[in-house]
Amino acid sequence: MSVAFRREGDDEHLEPKFELPIPPGPNLVTMRGLAMIGARVAALEAALPALTEEAAVAAARRDLRYWRTRQATAQPMPVPDGACVAFGCKVGFRMNGQLRQIAIVGDDEADPAAKLDHLARLAFSAPLCRAMMGAGPGEMLEFGGKADAIEILTIEVIAG
Repeated sequence: MSVAFRREGDDEHLEPKFELPIPPGPNLVTMRGLAMIGARVAALEAALPALTEEAAVAAARRDLRYWRTRQATAQPMPVPDGACVAFGCKVGFRMNGQLRQIAIVGDDEADPAAKLDHLARLAFSAPLCRAMMGAGPGEMLEFGGKADAIEILTIEVIAG
C-alpha cells in the first residue's frame, strides 16, 4: 500500500507543542520580580508529582523549563535613586492631556492591563518606557513622532 494512504494514528496530525518564547534582550528583574519567578518555579515543582494526565505533565514541564531559564538568567537591578526615570521606578506623567502612572519592571513582572492602585506595570523594553528612560521631573519628551507628547511629573522608587 502506498504511504499516502497509510494512517498510523491521529497523533501525527496534531499541532506541535513549542517552547514558551523567551523575551529578547537581558532578563532584568526587580527584587519583587525575582521573588515572583522563584515562587512560580516552586509552585510548578510542587504540582508536577501530583499530575497524572500526559498533556498536563507535558505542559507543566514546559512551563517549568521556561521559569527555570528565567530564574537562571535573571539580573537583579540595583534600586534606583529616583532622580530620573529608570528601571524600578514608578512614574507619574501626562500624555495627551491625561494623567497616568506606570511602574517600570522586567518582562515577566509586567502587567500592562493591571489597574491596581491605577498602576500598570510595563516592561522596561516597552516603547513608552524606553522613551522615558533618563528623563527627570518637568521634562517634556517626544513620543510617537510628536514633540512634547509626554511630560514627566513624578518619579518614585518602587518598594520591593
